[in-house]
Amino acid sequence: MQLLGIKECDIHGKKVFIRCDFNVPMDDYGNITDDRRIRSALSTIHYCLDQECAIVLGSHFGRPKGEPDEKYSLAPIARRLHQLLKIEIQMAEDVIGESAKKMASNLKKGEVMLLENLRFEKGETKNDPELSAALASMVEVYINDAFGVSHRAHASVEGITAHFDTEHKAAGFLLQKEIQFFGTLLDRPVRPFAAIVGGSKVSGKLEALINLLPKVDKILIGGGMAFTFLKALGHEVGNSLVEDDLIDEAIKIMNEAKQLGVKFYLPVDVVAAEKFAPDAMSRLVSIQEIPAGWMGLDIGPATVRLYRQVLADVQTILWNGPMGVYEMDRFSRGSNKIAHFVADSYATTVVGGGDTADLVQRVGLDEEITFISTGGGASLELLEGKILPGVKPLMK
Repeated sequence: MQLLGIKECDIHGKKVFIRCDFNVPMDDYGNITDDRRIRSALSTIHYCLDQECAIVLGSHFGRPKGEPDEKYSLAPIARRLHQLLKIEIQMAEDVIGESAKKMASNLKKGEVMLLENLRFEKGETKNDPELSAALASMVEVYINDAFGVSHRAHASVEGITAHFDTEHKAAGFLLQKEIQFFGTLLDRPVRPFAAIVGGSKVSGKLEALINLLPKVDKILIGGGMAFTFLKALGHEVGNSLVEDDLIDEAIKIMNEAKQLGVKFYLPVDVVAAEKFAPDAMSRLVSIQEIPAGWMGLDIGPATVRLYRQVLADVQTILWNGPMGVYEMDRFSRGSNKIAHFVADSYATTVVGGGDTADLVQRVGLDEEITFISTGGGASLELLEGKILPGVKPLMK
């Protein structure tokens, strides 16, 4: 997939709008706890500054209900950008109101301004044409560098692109890198290629699994979704999370894997608990011996050993979804062990954003992974073989 890249776009001395993804985690005191998404946008911002552009930055943060809410203000992000860029960041009081319009109109070359949270406008998530037009009217060039939100057809992501011709819109460096990396991963992987797929539900990963089957050599299943497959094979899984309406689909996937010669691995033991709680009574059991009324909340040590052996000879690893309820320490060991194997591997390792990226960072292994995507939902849609709404208008 070839994109209109920022370097092919004549932006010198122009006023540009860069759609970023600054949706970063914050603590209760408004302190940013992980600024990776802000740092990942810096190369595009620096390039535009080198080209003597006047820069209007836009992003959403959290899920405000289409109206201003101080809790979701981008003011802490403006402060962090100031620290990282070491230049003044002008902060607008609104998105397309008088403050933003006046500030954008007076913005000079080499200056940077940040609009207030785009989702303070109801029209952002509804892809409102009027909001798209108002944002576009502030600038001469549009740059999308927000991979993490490019699977959303929102006003600042998809709608706005209609107001710029191919010479005045482009993908930023981060968006290009993400699309290129996943393109290479799915079209020309170095083999053997293994996909570790976890998370709570099969329904969330169904299309990705179907699309991955013809491309991979091995699939390793973990997390709550494993129990739908185990039940499909006839195992009693107690009160474990099962999507009964997808058991037929699970059987189809396993049969297709067999036909394609793809090795399909499921847990052989689990950490089971009597209830979904951090203080619940728990014990280690094989998948044949999950007690009635109990639920599996993590993969067990035998599964960890098996998966380690399976991953020993692979050259490419894609990991999307944790192996258990990693947010609870008692049920995080399986995910943590797999994270260490993946990080220690000599293979090219790719982590598909979202919970898996959070998990890898929690155990301090983010520097050991070849590539960590900045978008959970966006990377999942790429794995499903879809063209993202925010990317389609930027394709050559």
